[in-house]
Amino acid sequence: MELGSADAFDRMGTLGIEEEFYIVDADGRPTSGIDDLVYGPEPPEPLSGRLDHELFEFTIETQTPRLDDPSDVADAVTAVREALVEHASNHGYRIAAAGLHPAAKWRELDHATKPRYQAQLDRIQYPQHRNTTAGLHIHVGVDDPDKAVWIANELRWYVGPLLALSANSPFWNGFDTGLSSARAKIFENLPNTGMPTAFDDFEDFLTFERRMVEYGSIDDRGELWFDVRPHTGHGTVEIRTPDAQTDPQRVVDFVEYAHALVLDLADQYESGESGHEIRREILDENKWRATRHGRDASFIAPNAESVVTLESFVESESERLGVDGLYSLFDAESGTDIQRRIHDESGLDALCEYLTLD
Repeated sequence: MELGSADAFDRMGTLGIEEEFYIVDADGRPTSGIDDLVYGPEPPEPLSGRLDHELFEFTIETQTPRLDDPSDVADAVTAVREALVEHASNHGYRIAAAGLHPAAKWRELDHATKPRYQAQLDRIQYPQHRNTTAGLHIHVGVDDPDKAVWIANELRWYVGPLLALSANSPFWNGFDTGLSSARAKIFENLPNTGMPTAFDDFEDFLTFERRMVEYGSIDDRGELWFDVRPHTGHGTVEIRTPDAQTDPQRVVDFVEYAHALVLDLADQYESGESGHEIRREILDENKWRATRHGRDASFIAPNAESVVTLESFVESESERLGVDGLYSLFDAESGTDIQRRIHDESGLDALCEYLTLD
């Protein structure tokens, strides 16, 4: 039984970034490639020991090393991406990045044969069979387990704005869904996803985690796929909300904000603040607004007494935390709008080419 421990939470402010990508052919179309890229010869640094795959044979995941200094994020993200593109090219593949690949049709794609994923397919069935999603996961180290749970509780309200800023998946299974982040809705069809409830403390969360494994709901703690979670193995708070990003600078901007936000919430915890009690339905509504409307979304405030526009959120958070990346994310054309524009102007072939990283 794979369970975590309170002892894992021993470092504050460290960073780790996981990015999920798509393996594509010369035309930018999904193709099975994990046998060569994951199970073939050892990949080059910095991918060695930090390269894995997801459910489908065309999905691949990278991890940065643990980063102690936020100033190292840009170089780490760039180095990992460049190494992955080179590794893929050496085997005749290319790499694409988006929350969903617009040309991926799940019925025509092969699932990975890894026992973990075969067990998920058997247990979950249809929702997992069609799960062609790719996300950005940001880990921020926390030095106390109860603090990590408190921070994760508070982070739930920020899921909506983070998803709105990251939306990069309007197309799924070959058609325009009308959503800004179709990935968010498709992934939510799996069990143990979406918005978690609030937990009283670390023991409360650990009890839940243990029971889910013991009762056969999940095979290991990694299958609690909530938008935000304390990671009891890494000793981090993990933000799993954003769509995968085509532009690496957007990854850097998200990490800058996530790091500053977690540190600020840690300070609030240390100061004895009580945190917010927010109805789960309001949190779900905010996420839906982001899923549907992206940059045009507005959000019910934590006190449920007002509405916050995405623009006002960006302005207030940038000033409060002294970060610049939120403005960059907000001012740039959204990933969803870029995809729709390219598709409308030049067609699917041009969109597939745009999403490739080389």
